[in-house]
Amino acid sequence: MTQRLFYAALALTLSTPLAVSAQSVAESLTGLYNVTRTNVMASAELLDEELYAFRPTEEVRSMGELFGHIANAQYTFCAAAAGEQSPATENFEQTRTTKAQILEALEMGFGYCDEVHANMTDEAGAQAVNFFTGPNTAFGVLAFNAAHNFEHYGNLVTYMRLNGITPPSSMQ
Repeated sequence: MTQRLFYAALALTLSTPLAVSAQSVAESLTGLYNVTRTNVMASAELLDEELYAFRPTEEVRSMGELFGHIANAQYTFCAAAAGEQSPATENFEQTRTTKAQILEALEMGFGYCDEVHANMTDEAGAQAVNFFTGPNTAFGVLAFNAAHNFEHYGNLVTYMRLNGITPPSSMQ
């Protein structure tokens, strides 16, 4: 009898659907992207002008170049996710050198990605798109963008720590 009761309870448990999240995949990826956007922008705003030229060694990008690279990447990745040509008209990593110019570039790049995320649906996100790494889905490209942002935020965190600055993500 106990064994039958156990198997009946097990069958009932396995047949009960798991709670489904009210958040869509598109909303989840937008949330992840927003974390990166917030940390990168807070870092760019936090730093003094002279730190934009800081680089720990000659072989790596300066802080300003990292921010410019991140701004460029928003256009590259989000255009691919949207299935369109990048609307970028300059290479921010090469053309923007002051804090004000780089902040503007970041706002432009993130602004473009904000629009792509706002218009992304779960159906559109599952669609195949062309990407420089090979065929992917729009969601795959957006996830790659968030990972890329985190990668370079990690560089920025190291640079800030080398200069005695607590990064924004550690201030929370």
